[in-house]
Amino acid sequence: MTYTGDVQVGGPADVRELPALTISKLAVGPFDNNAYLLRCTETGEGLLIDAAAEADRLLALIADQPLGAIVTTHQHGDHWQALEQVAKVTGAQVIAHPLDAPALPVPAGRTVEHGETIPLDGVSLEVIHLRGHTPGSIALLYDGGEAGPHLFTGDSLFPGGVGNTWKDAERFTQLYDDVVTRVFDRLPDETWVYPGHGKDTTLGAERPSLPEWKARGW
Repeated sequence: MTYTGDVQVGGPADVRELPALTISKLAVGPFDNNAYLLRCTETGEGLLIDAAAEADRLLALIADQPLGAIVTTHQHGDHWQALEQVAKVTGAQVIAHPLDAPALPVPAGRTVEHGETIPLDGVSLEVIHLRGHTPGSIALLYDGGEAGPHLFTGDSLFPGGVGNTWKDAERFTQLYDDVVTRVFDRLPDETWVYPGHGKDTTLGAERPSLPEWKARGW
């Protein structure tokens, strides 16, 4: 495997080929956001996670292949600066959690709750609601089959900790508890984590640090 997940703004996408899914990771915008283009290898149908910025580069990545949906992981503006333009050009359905959808610049064509699935032709993504960074933050889980689970976490889980909860003890506790019970307690160490900014990680790399995260409160 040549995929590393180490991408730079202005640089090329890093592409990962799985048996049923191709994942292209692109860094965009002034906040070094990650956008992920997922394509069903059998049909070519695509789904974009976070049309964060630089619509021209995202559209170049999508090229002339079909894009059925754009999922926005949460309401913060750095994750949807290119949403309106990409949705208009591609005709893709806009998807978000109902608690965060009203903050988006375009109406969501579909809202999704914890445990629902988003189809991508021959594969599907499971919605995991991770409350705390924002009320409606979601992660997307691709079970991966023999390739193992792949988890797109937005700003709820990064290498080294959970997402920012602005020193609010209640919000931190909610996010930490959700990440532990809905992610770490359920999924194996080999689960690959694709965050909203920066480098990728695995649950196995982060699991030993959970007590430290809880103790420090961020």
